[in-house]
Amino acid sequence: MEKIEHPLTTALSRAWWVLMLRGAAAIAFGLLTWFQPKISLATLVLLFGIYAVADGGLAIWTALSGRREHDHWWLLLLRGVVGVAAGSLAFVAPGITALALLFYIAVWALATGVLEIALAIRLRKEIQGEWLLILAGLAAVLFGYFLLARPGEGALALLRMIAVFAVFFGGIFVLLGFKMRRFVKRMTPR
Repeated sequence: MEKIEHPLTTALSRAWWVLMLRGAAAIAFGLLTWFQPKISLATLVLLFGIYAVADGGLAIWTALSGRREHDHWWLLLLRGVVGVAAGSLAFVAPGITALALLFYIAVWALATGVLEIALAIRLRKEIQGEWLLILAGLAAVLFGYFLLARPGEGALALLRMIAVFAVFFGGIFVLLGFKMRRFVKRMTPR
């Protein structure tokens, strides 16, 4: 068996299925939002909360399961904590206004995007295809910026954009999960 010299790659490749679950959660959130255009604000807040807690929880699990193997596990942990905190706030205060939801999602997207880019930069010497993580991070940052730049439109007017972003972001994570799965198969002796 070939020794894997990059511990962060080892942790991510072992948890390829977690990446796929994170992507599937994002895709499910996006599709529900797309096909329910008359969704109420409270339902949108709860859907976002469920997605953010699930995504953040899976990121935390991945970080903690690989903390002994790499020095930069804290980036993934921090990214997960941001997601769980954002999702928890949705459950604690579901009656927030559309404008508050807009800023709430924008800040979450910006923080998530920056942390995904930082993680990709750390991985660039360990794996090929880190550009998928950079692309996901850039998409999150651009999405967050757009929401902040147009606050008057409100969260309900941006439902389709939120749905497209979630499906795009989730698709990238599903692709990354498949890539990590192939990496594990390549490293496993036959």
